[in-house]
Amino acid sequence: MTITIEIGLELEAELARQAAAHGVGIDAYAANLLGEAAHLPVAPGQPKSSSPAKDVVEAIERLRVFGKTHGLSLRGMTIRELRHEAGP
Repeated sequence: MTITIEIGLELEAELARQAAAHGVGIDAYAANLLGEAAHLPVAPGQPKSSSPAKDVVEAIERLRVFGKTHGLSLRGMTIRELRHEAGP
């Protein structure tokens, strides 16, 4: 099945960066993200999820880059403190 989705240049650039970091093309990477969002098993030949620890490190890096790109700040708080403040 083919789906056409219009996305902004910023999102396209970020998806391309993440796809390259995983060593796959942007189409395969986006399809894998959609599969994960739908909670489907990864199809053969598609990039597989990394270990949870690696996922956490990558998520933190994406947050850091996103924050710098958009001028966001936690005002000296750590992500752990922010999570604790938010509660369970």
